[in-house]
Amino acid sequence: MSRLIIVVERTADWGSYYPSDNVMSARDYLKQVESNSSDDRVQVINLCRSYKYLGVGYYVSLLAEARGHKVIPSVRTINDLRKRSLYGVDIDDLSQKLSKFLPEGARDTTDFGLLVYFGQTRYAPLADLARQVFEAFPCPILKLEFERQRQWQISAVKPGSLTALSDEQEDAFANALDAFSKKLWRKPRVKRAYRYDLAMLVDPDEAMPPSNKKALKHFVKAGKEIGIEVDTITRNDFARLAEYDALFIRETTALSNHTYRFAHRAEREGMVVIDDPVSILRCTNKIYLHDLLRAKKLPIPRTEILFRDDNKKLDELPDLLGFPIVLKIPDGSFSRGIIKAENAEQLRAGCDSLFQQTALLLAQEYLYTEFDWRIGVLNGQALYACQYFMSRGHWQIYNHAKNAAEKSGGFKTLPVREAPAEVVKLALRATAPIGDGLYGVDIKVADRRLAVIEVNDNPSIDAGVEDAYLGEDLYRKIMQEFLRRLERKRLGIGD
Repeated sequence: MSRLIIVVERTADWGSYYPSDNVMSARDYLKQVESNSSDDRVQVINLCRSYKYLGVGYYVSLLAEARGHKVIPSVRTINDLRKRSLYGVDIDDLSQKLSKFLPEGARDTTDFGLLVYFGQTRYAPLADLARQVFEAFPCPILKLEFERQRQWQISAVKPGSLTALSDEQEDAFANALDAFSKKLWRKPRVKRAYRYDLAMLVDPDEAMPPSNKKALKHFVKAGKEIGIEVDTITRNDFARLAEYDALFIRETTALSNHTYRFAHRAEREGMVVIDDPVSILRCTNKIYLHDLLRAKKLPIPRTEILFRDDNKKLDELPDLLGFPIVLKIPDGSFSRGIIKAENAEQLRAGCDSLFQQTALLLAQEYLYTEFDWRIGVLNGQALYACQYFMSRGHWQIYNHAKNAAEKSGGFKTLPVREAPAEVVKLALRATAPIGDGLYGVDIKVADRRLAVIEVNDNPSIDAGVEDAYLGEDLYRKIMQEFLRRLERKRLGIGD
């Protein structure tokens, strides 16, 4: 993926580890004359003794960024670690989790420290916390300090020094470095065979992923055909994200999980990213999306926002919407978190159930159709058209009941030109205020009335379904859009 350079303040600082041609002193790195070749991809690990402002370590990261190298820690991370007020906000939610994880021996003390090497720690109960802090502040060695007042809190996050480690800590650091760098410094990579590297984020264990395994293979193949190496990564590869030129998210997105952090980090690194964080924000929360579509005067089902404990509004819903009423949690996906209420008793029971997950609900009129239209849109252009039929004997496309004989309904994929023109036009209007990414727009046509049900930032693209008409051309079109954006970025052309 890239050539690795490990920078130490003095070559003697590397004395405890195996010699490597990829290790150089800070002085040698700063004096190095760069060729700026587009084929020379470099990842720098800055292990200087200090990152103080205008110090040697600071200049290593500064000049690495100026040379187009991917460096850890970045100048931004160095500056963020100097500002207690800034990182105090970033790790506030992590502090709340400490009381259940801190070691028993620390419960009788007022302070506690933890060393983190590339997001790893030898103390297993705090492994997830260490990873999350490293994701927020990518730095080779971090020292987390905790203090207990009424409860345990993170009091400081500081960069650590290689020269301050004990023998036992040096072993732990070496193992973490080995895992982080994937042994790149032991075997120099040959000249790149591809113009660009794209990370495709997947979850191998996801029950209902946006793309099945065959579709993922098609994306890899389509990328290679046009000079993009597509590498599947998982949530555990967050620290390596900056090694790539682009990010393609192919697992279900949510503001509350790692997919949004990946998108945000990729955008911050100047990468081409689909789904971009703004699209995730605007699409994954149905309340936000409802307000956005309504503000743009786009046709949607009659909808009411329901607050927890608002019994007056709850009693008014039958008159406002009529039965059946569809209740939705704001961040549900694949027909999950949705209940259809046929009467007042079911309405109240449904609200009681869903309000355990959220403070607000959407209540919508029920529009019966045999199928939903799904129009795939990429960069403001219609890409594919599908009809998703309701699951047999059920009112939704997906039936999550344990005893359901059929988990999902059938489908029909057809050329965009054969879809109703007004449906395609509405889909393009619905995505315009969201962005220029990859979207799937769900539209119902009931009694000649059109209604946008949802705009998905992470639409399903399964082999055998969405590609039933275009075949491999569907994957090529998406990879070609990545290539177009990568080329424009390389030339400094804005979209």
